[in-house]
Amino acid sequence: MKNVKKTEFSDIKSTSLLKVCVLASGSKGNAVYISNGRASILFDAGLSGKEIQQRMLVRQLDPKSLTGIVVSHEHSDHIRGVGILSRRFNLPVYISPKTAKAASGQIGKLYQTSYFDCGKTFEIQGVKIRPFTTSHDAEDPAGFTISYKGQKVGLATDLGVATGMVKEHLKRCNLLILEANHDMDMLINGPYPWYLKQRIKSRNGHLSNEDSCNLLGKVIHKNLTCVVLAHLSEQNNHPEKALKSVKQAVVNQHHNLKFHVASQ
Repeated sequence: MKNVKKTEFSDIKSTSLLKVCVLASGSKGNAVYISNGRASILFDAGLSGKEIQQRMLVRQLDPKSLTGIVVSHEHSDHIRGVGILSRRFNLPVYISPKTAKAASGQIGKLYQTSYFDCGKTFEIQGVKIRPFTTSHDAEDPAGFTISYKGQKVGLATDLGVATGMVKEHLKRCNLLILEANHDMDMLINGPYPWYLKQRIKSRNGHLSNEDSCNLLGKVIHKNLTCVVLAHLSEQNNHPEKALKSVKQAVVNQHHNLKFHVASQ
């Protein structure tokens, strides 16, 4: 695949003050590591605990240095490793009450639970995290902005539609992890059963390449330096298609914006 740079789990991106590493992104598991040097936080842990530890160690990221886990919603590709990592490393888990209830059977007993509400900022050792409501088929799904000393990272995957609220929260980000789940033609003409196609392209499903482009066009600004396209479908998308579509948001604009594609 020429001219396509993938953000594998071994690639680390950063703003000047925040280190960001996409450990996994897709229907088989999701996990994003973000650190300000003091707090080291996992946003979702959708792989096994062992696999997440291995992927961290490959990048010389010490699992024992983790400060906590923040959970977006209860689907298994986001919480598979939450319980075991919480118990193994004595990690608090930050989660909304509705998501905690829906996920309880999968994650089991946690070392410590800290509840958050969408729309209300909470803090982990200087890192300010603001959860916001997304449109997805879960009990209380959330996206996040992560801020530290004027730097801001946006994390928005698993959303069927980019609402006005989502757009507002993602403004003024320096780095953006943005869903580009499917190419609409590939989805419609692909092998999935019709009910699943309907779910994916619904308002409670996943964001298409075109919708991702439209969202980026609403939030792009001169200080946004990096966009990581995330949660690409292995059946209904392709990195080159996603990049070509989403890059339309910056056509004829003078932006020094770098694009990367996160893989499973």
